[in-house]
Order: sequence, then structure tokens, then C-alpha cells
Amino acid sequence: MLKGFFNIPTPVNEPILNYAPGSKERALLKEALAAARSHQQDIPMYIGGKQIHTDKKGKVVPPHDHQHILAQFSIGDKTHITQAIDAALAAKNDWENLSWEHRAAIFLKAADLIAGKYRYKLNAATMLGQSKNAYQAEIDAACELIDFLRFNVSYMADIYKQQPPVSPRGSWNRVEQRPLEGFVFALTPFNFTAIAANLPASAAMMGNVVVWKPADTQVYAANLLMEIFREAGLPDGVINLVYADGPEAGEVIFNHRDFAGIHFTGSTKVFQEIWKTIGTNIHKYRSYPRIVGETGGKDFILVHPSAQVDVANTAIVRGAFEYQGQKCSAASRVYIAESLWPQIKEQMLRDLATFKMGPTEDFSNFINAVIDERSFDKLAKYIDAAKNDSDVEIIAGGNYDKSKGYFIEPTVLVVKDPKYTTMCEELFGPVLTVYVYADKDFDSILEIIDTTSPYALTGALIAQDRYAIEKASHALRNAAGNFYINDKCTGAVVGQQPFGGARGSGTNDKAGSMINLLRWVSPRTIKEVFDAPTDYRYPFLAED
Repeated sequence: MLKGFFNIPTPVNEPILNYAPGSKERALLKEALAAARSHQQDIPMYIGGKQIHTDKKGKVVPPHDHQHILAQFSIGDKTHITQAIDAALAAKNDWENLSWEHRAAIFLKAADLIAGKYRYKLNAATMLGQSKNAYQAEIDAACELIDFLRFNVSYMADIYKQQPPVSPRGSWNRVEQRPLEGFVFALTPFNFTAIAANLPASAAMMGNVVVWKPADTQVYAANLLMEIFREAGLPDGVINLVYADGPEAGEVIFNHRDFAGIHFTGSTKVFQEIWKTIGTNIHKYRSYPRIVGETGGKDFILVHPSAQVDVANTAIVRGAFEYQGQKCSAASRVYIAESLWPQIKEQMLRDLATFKMGPTEDFSNFINAVIDERSFDKLAKYIDAAKNDSDVEIIAGGNYDKSKGYFIEPTVLVVKDPKYTTMCEELFGPVLTVYVYADKDFDSILEIIDTTSPYALTGALIAQDRYAIEKASHALRNAAGNFYINDKCTGAVVGQQPFGGARGSGTNDKAGSMINLLRWVSPRTIKEVFDAPTDYRYPFLAED
């Protein structure tokens, strides 16, 4: 076998297409949407390279048109989870011993397939299955996923290059990065196709084998992702895609001796239950499992009296309402200086009045549906409670309708109590709560922001006063793993702002950085001696 030190193609962020009227990409995306709606798919599980169909079926519907069936998918049980684990472990030896540049080539090819051949099909699947508009799908399913794959390959090479800086004469010190001993479980969310792909792919890239269970509401795009990985040359059994009840899958996985780690994005409650289960079963495992998770957020925007009004307003309306507020990073609580509130309120209401809401296939719609009926009903309850609370003023929205799709109007609540329910609890929808503070209370509002919720994912400060920026940056240093100054609190870009939070928001292992990939390897240090000692005696033992 030929050997060499290989340089990775230098990664750059994938350009974002704009889908303007008359553009080529707009026409191609509309063709892909029409094609996807024109026939119903039968989606299998993928276990050991085989497509597995079962009699028990789930259905995929567009959240904005829930009477239209896009696909049915096969639902597995415990036996399928066991089969997936067995298939992963059977593939493990060949995969981890494959030269790293060949693993790299597979994922670089996957990136090129998404950038070209599959771009519009994958974007269309995300628009239909997850109710994302064209721009939100483009920055997620195309650009962020391509960036994850290309930058992670570069990070992988950088990790392998890291070696001990000193090898004294007569010896050679080196480090190898082994994949984990066992299999990794990837449990992925509905809201980002890029995250759904990256969680299994990043672990597999480092030589691990994976059992992947996506959210049921993301199955439509997940199936296409698996097709792309397979076309890119991913060997059978390296990533096994299963659809099953979460607790049922967990009962098999978290009791298995070869469970080596979990890569998770989802709710804080589920993640805490998983951690508890792993702790209970810790004596059963071959190794201590790696637990990597990004969970919820109660993300904030703080507007200082020195802020530019138009900057603040744009950060708020984009941060709160893009993708219906269903980003982990979405702004859901905003603190605005009293002196600026009248102007910001005026601009906010002006912009909200121009929002169009409807299906993703109509590109003029800025707002689409929330993901499912469960989410819709939860949000409706919070809105109804606000309507019946004399201390809450609803200045925009407040209406909802699920007759055709799960539509919630972008809703803005203004509260008198900074600890009101919707300032504290994660809603995960297009409901924004505003608290107006006296300008002189800026210092105390910093403490309120820091202590209001158990989360610490994202936050933003809008200000021109550099002393205020320094003060807030320090005071809120633990309140957000991603902190933005004069920008919205969403939109982290791979290679620019590695993403993740601490406290109740996760383990802060920063997806889109080398930090995350280091969790999926176990280093071995090797010392080789060329001039080995031949006598146990040290010089100090000699007699005077």
C-alpha cells in the first residue's frame, strides 16, 4: 500500500444561493418541490447496507399541509436496534483500519454531491418535511451541511497531525487517535438537516461505527441523506439508520456492553434522562461512554440605551421569527431600554405587518408552519394563558390555525415581570416576550438575564457604548456559549462560530470545530526507544 502525508483541500464556506425571481436555482428548486409532491415514497431503514421494510408504518406530511402524505416509513422495534448494533460492530474492524484519507474522500465526495447533484432535492425535502422556506433550507441542508463535511475533514487531518513536541535522542514519541471501542448512537432532531447528518457523520469520519435514529419529523430528509452517503461510497454497516420508539431503542442501546458514546441534539429533559440511564448502567460498559449533547435554550437579546434602533429591530425580528422560532438559538426573550422602546416597537410592528405566512412552496412566505400538532397545541396554550393575564400585553399576533397546517402567527408579548413564564420556559416557536427596563437599571438587568433560565446557549447584545459592551460581555460570560455583539443570536457558521452552550443547554462540545471531533477518538501514546537501557542501576547508586 502506498503511503504519504496528504494535504486536505482547503475548506471554504459554501456560497449561499439567493433564489431570487428569475434565477436558475429558483427554477430548479421549484422543479424539485413539484417532483417530491408528485409521488409518495416508501422509506426503509438501512441496516448493514440492507433496506429494511416493516409492516408498521409512520407517515410523513408537510407541517404546512398535513393532509398531503409525502411518504410512509417503516417503524422498527428492539430487534431492529439489535440488528443495527450487530451490523455496526461487524463493520467496525474494516472501517477503523481504512486509511484516514479514504474516509476523508467519502465525506468530501458527499459534500460535492450535496453542493451539486442533490442540492435542490435535499433542500426540497427539508422545505416539505420540516416546513422551512427556501432560504432557511439553503443555509441548513445545503450550506451548513457542506461546511460540516468539508471543515470536519480538515479538522480530522489537523488532529492526526498533532504529535508530542519532544522526542529525546534515542527515542521517538508519537500519538495515534483510535476510534472509540464500540459503537456510537446518534440521536438527531427535526429542525436542522445539517445537524441530523453531522451527528452520525462526524463520529463515523473519525473511524467509528454508528446507529442513527432521527426524529420522526425529519425522516424524509434523513432518508435522502443516507442515499447520498451510500452514493459517496460509505461502506455497509458504518452508519445504520433506524426508526423506532425512543425509549424502546434506548433500552437496547444503553444496556449494551459495546455502547461507546452518544451524539445528541434535542430536549434537555430527554438528554438528562439519557445521562441518568448511562450513569445507572455505567458498570455494564466496556469503556466510559462519551456523552456529547446540545439541548435547549432560552436565548436572549439585550438592547442597551446606546443601541442603533434599526440594528436592534432587525436582530430581534430575524432572531425570533426565522424558521418560526424553532432554532435552538432563536431569540425568545428580549430586554429593551425604555428610552428606545417606542422606536423599536414602531419598527417591529411595521415589519411584522409585512410578514406573509403560508406554505414553503410559495417563496414569498417568510413564516411557515411549526413542526407538528404537539408543538402547535403547546404554543397555543401559552398564547391563551397570555391573553388571560392582565399583566401581559399582546402587541402582535396571538392567532393560530391548524385546519390546513400548523400555523402560529408571530406573536409578541410585553410583560411587566421579567420572570414571567414565557421569559423563563423554552417554547420553541414564534412567540417572543419583551421586557422593557429603565435605562438606569442596565447593571441589574444583566444579573436578571444571567439568572432567569437554566439554559446558556446563545445571547446577543445590541449597543454602541464600548464600556457597556465590555461590562455585558463579562457579566454574561456564562449565560451563552455563543454570544453576539450587534447581531441576532442565530446563524452560527461552521469554521467561524463553533456552536454549543453549557449549563442546561448541553456539553458545549462545539459542533463545527476540532473540539467536537476530539470526543470521538481515544488517543494512544507510543514511546519507542532506540537506545534501550541494559542495566537497572542508576548512577546515584554507585558508592563514593
